[in-house]
Amino acid sequence: MAETHLQGVEISATQFLEIWRHYDTDGNGYIEGKELQNFIQELQQARKKAGLDLSEKMKAFVDQYGQNTDGKIGISELAQILPTEENFLLFFRQQLKSSAEFMQTWRRYDTDHSGYIETEELKNFLKDLLQKAKKSYDDSKLEEYTQTMLRMFDSNNDGKLGLTEMARLLPVQENFLLKFQGVKMSGKEFNKVFELYDQDGSGYIDENELEALLKDLCDKNKTELDINNVATYKKSIMALSDGGKLYRTELALVLCADEN
Repeated sequence: MAETHLQGVEISATQFLEIWRHYDTDGNGYIEGKELQNFIQELQQARKKAGLDLSEKMKAFVDQYGQNTDGKIGISELAQILPTEENFLLFFRQQLKSSAEFMQTWRRYDTDHSGYIETEELKNFLKDLLQKAKKSYDDSKLEEYTQTMLRMFDSNNDGKLGLTEMARLLPVQENFLLKFQGVKMSGKEFNKVFELYDQDGSGYIDENELEALLKDLCDKNKTELDINNVATYKKSIMALSDGGKLYRTELALVLCADEN
């Protein structure tokens, strides 16, 4: 079924989701390694069978990833080369160009500071995005987009999106949260760290305290985190702060492992 969809010039949002799930065989939210090589091979075969050449974007994609056995793409990259009839996924690419912008947007729509964007919050997010992009829609279409987004990104099927799940909208190279996957702590460890770096006991961490924390994390986790990127990490994380005050719950979104 997924291979058949690859033959078309345009695919529906539902077909796109079927293709994604077909090739993301381990369900980790990325198409990588052997999965990616299979996708490229079947994309070329399907287009040829349909009597279609690869588009320019597809050719560039194959050139970049065709021989790269360590290659890794997210939903955002796939959306770039498989244009759908209603490709709202590309709106994110156009408007959320960096991790910092993504974090600011997250904070705006996680209105109850629950650490999740729930269905109604997600619907408001998509509604604003469609209006900004001057795309026409009705209530049924908005509901369809919302449910499609949940099906794409809600990895644990709890009806809401966590920060890490939602960050899969970002291009892989811009998703700095991937770097922090390997350094996440238990709740108990995180609380100790927070109290250590909240040196003045204010209940929040400021920019300087966060920088000290990040430098120490980089020193301890050199394989995952690059000390040369501390400024980038800091800017993205501080985008979650409240006027320069980074409270425990916001920093936990980045550093605390999900123990549910």
